[in-house]
Amino acid sequence: MASKADKAKELFLSGYNCAQAVFGAFCEDYGIPLETGLVISSGFGGGIARRREVCGAVSGAVMVLSMEHGYSDAADTQAKKDLYSRVRQVLSSFEDETGSIVCRELLGLDEKMSAPVPEERTAAYYKKRPCAELVYLSAKAVEDYLHNIHND
Repeated sequence: MASKADKAKELFLSGYNCAQAVFGAFCEDYGIPLETGLVISSGFGGGIARRREVCGAVSGAVMVLSMEHGYSDAADTQAKKDLYSRVRQVLSSFEDETGSIVCRELLGLDEKMSAPVPEERTAAYYKKRPCAELVYLSAKAVEDYLHNIHND
């Protein structure tokens, strides 16, 4: 059976953005149809609509962790604290591996914002962008975290 990290990378390589790839790899675990998950996460690509802010792979990871530990009671400050702590743990793991959680920093870009038109996915695109590996690493950080909490 392929890992969630492998599935995320496969989704990215088939044309989905970083957030869609990571969130999509975990959707079925939470009873979310893949198509629904892809729609929910679609605006987070390129560091949120290609603004090059928080990496889409990181946003996808946060969505998965919110499915696992999220809360709906606004007064439950303990649940909020617990979620934020867990998100920080996974994000720290990703950042330790990559050096940042910011899209433009991960891509080595000087510009703060790219045009809203996505680049064509060509062999040259995949060669110059580390996104497939970043998607893999983000999904792996979530996968490892979930494995650890479910096996403790």
